[in-house]
This record gives sequence, structure tokens and C-alpha cells, in this order.
Amino acid sequence: MSRSGVRTRPVAVLLALGALAYTAWVLELLLRTGLDPVQAYVSELAAADQPLGGLFRATDLAAGLLVLAAAVCALLRCDRRRWSLTGWAGLALFGAATAVDSRLPLSCAPTADPVCAARETAGLVPATHTAHAVSSSLAMLGALVGVVALTVAARRHGWWPGLSGRVGSVLVGLELLATAWTLSAVAAFQAGRGTWALGAGQRLQVLLVALWLGVLAWSVAREERA
Repeated sequence: MSRSGVRTRPVAVLLALGALAYTAWVLELLLRTGLDPVQAYVSELAAADQPLGGLFRATDLAAGLLVLAAAVCALLRCDRRRWSLTGWAGLALFGAATAVDSRLPLSCAPTADPVCAARETAGLVPATHTAHAVSSSLAMLGALVGVVALTVAARRHGWWPGLSGRVGSVLVGLELLATAWTLSAVAAFQAGRGTWALGAGQRLQVLLVALWLGVLAWSVAREERA
């Protein structure tokens, strides 16, 4: 048992696999998706009308279930301090919402298809678009809570060396900036003012979450060996 109370080996493995699955979208660099990574939502890769949608929905489902399993495992055994409990609960929300998100795909790609965008604005798309927006928002909320709270816990209690040092603080700061960029770009797109490189901002946002999960996985595994 580690100082943080987490049975680190299974948690570290689950987190590492979850982080890997959560970066599956980088396959768009190798595969022809027909979407502009600078402008398109990451979720559009998994839209129902996209040729590789099934692949990206499967990897999102895997990522969500793996992180959820890691968080539940940690919650059952972790130190019962406020920041630790809050952080693992946030990751559980992130994992669960990501898994649900994968089952509620967009029907089309609004940033790439003007007809889809017009139908979405007019409310003529399936209800899954609204449900997807809710689950995506909950997933990112959970991720932010987990990233911030567990990094604070690491610094306060001397856990997980990778997060308690400068790396953890830098990742938190960058994640907050990327989230602000993404939210601003989404608001601009919905107001008809362009995308503001929405895709680039969101890809940076989810990449930083995956990197943070990888650092957490490495840190809790290292703590067990210490």
C-alpha cells in the first residue's frame, strides 16, 4: 500500500491504458477523415455519418471505462482526505461521462457540413446532439476537477512525485488555458462568428488531459516502488 492509500499497480495500469485510448484521435494524422483538425470538434471524428466513427466511438468507450475503473479502485482504497476524494471522484465522473458520450454520437459534423450546422441551429438534429453536449461537458468538468484536485493533493501531502513538482503545476495551468480557448471558440462558433481554431484548442485540451493521466499513472507506480 502506498502513502496515498491507493493500490497503485492496478490503478497505474488502468490509468495508463485509459490515457492511451484517450489519444486515439491522433490517428487522424495517419488516416483520411475528411475533417480539418484545426476547425473540427474532436467528437466529430466519432459522428454517426463519419467513415471511421465506429473506431473512435470504441476508443472513447474504452478510455472512459478504463479511467472509471481506475478511479473507483482508488476511491475504495485512497486516503480519505478532501482533495484526494474530490480528485478521484472527478476522474470517476470523467470516465463515466466519456463512456456515455461514446454512446451518444453526433449524427453529422457541423463544422465541416453547413447543412448539418444549419439543421443544428434550427433544432432539427436528433436529441443525441443535446445529450452529447451534456455528457461532453460533464466529462470535461470531471477531468478538470480531477486534474486540479489530485495535483493539489500531491503537492499538499507529498504524494506522486511527478505531480507534486513543477510538471503537475504546468499541466494544470496549460489545461485551464486550453479549456478557456475551447470554451471561447465554441461560443464563437455557436454565435456564427467562425470557429476560432476550435479544433486545435480542443485537441490541445484533451491531449493535456491524456498527458496528465499518463503522469499520474507513472507517479502512482513510482510511489509504490519508493
